[in-house]
Amino acid sequence: MDLALLRTFVTVHRAGSFTRAAALLGLSQPAVTSQIRTLERQLGRPLFHRRARGVTPTAVGDELAHKAAPHLDALLRITEAEREDAAGLRSLHVAGPPEFLSLRVLPALAPLVGQGHTLRATLQSDAASVLDGLAAGHHDLVVTTAHPRGGPFTATALCDEEHVLVAAPYWAALVDTDRLRDDGPAALEGIPLVEVHETLPLVTRYWSAVFDTLPDARSLAATVVAPDLRAVLECVLAGAGLAVLPRYLCQEALDSGRITAVAEPAVPPLRTWFLVLRTGSPSLAHLARARERLLDAAVHW
Repeated sequence: MDLALLRTFVTVHRAGSFTRAAALLGLSQPAVTSQIRTLERQLGRPLFHRRARGVTPTAVGDELAHKAAPHLDALLRITEAEREDAAGLRSLHVAGPPEFLSLRVLPALAPLVGQGHTLRATLQSDAASVLDGLAAGHHDLVVTTAHPRGGPFTATALCDEEHVLVAAPYWAALVDTDRLRDDGPAALEGIPLVEVHETLPLVTRYWSAVFDTLPDARSLAATVVAPDLRAVLECVLAGAGLAVLPRYLCQEALDSGRITAVAEPAVPPLRTWFLVLRTGSPSLAHLARARERLLDAAVHW
């Protein structure tokens, strides 16, 4: 049996789509469809059910994938190891939000440069875009707060991120903490708001988790919108208003007293970061090293 046909089959099985598998393999969709039909003719059985969106494996398809995938992955590991030995240098392309990549991921991966790796980063906050890029083979590894389930991805929980409602001391002093505890966000009326987007994604998550309500769109709007959390922090430090920020980003400013936590909920809102790779790729040596470094570093985040 042709190994190229099996590789295409396993890729389609993992991707759940001829289109996505074609992007992963660098082939046209008609070429992928033709290869699957050829394999089905050779086996005399259908391997996939064609759906309106993508495909699902038949029982025969599932059984074949279970038998073939581990061996194909092993062959790929051997091939990649030989490439590394021949080239002496391996490029690692990571993608994710600019703040988390800059302050967490890239520093953790930097020591790999001394082990014959090069690092390339795509700083992009939109989870759907970076996951599409991962599926298409543009990235090797993605960190995101979106949890992809199944398909062509393998996701591992990396760490939890605590969110804090903060403001410069001047604004924080205007907040009646008793009223905040009793009346919730009503106690914050009149204080300017700094956010990463007009839709108030961080504020909405915080309001829902801590105050059990959603922001009132009629009375609450961002005074400053800056699509980078580091810029949001700098605006808060400069007295622009209050914001919801991850603790890792603002802890130093909190410790120094330059900003103040406006609320201290008993159970702070958390957001989980995931380390995402294409299914089968964690067995590749250079990605296994990167994954291990990030998981080790995340213990201290």
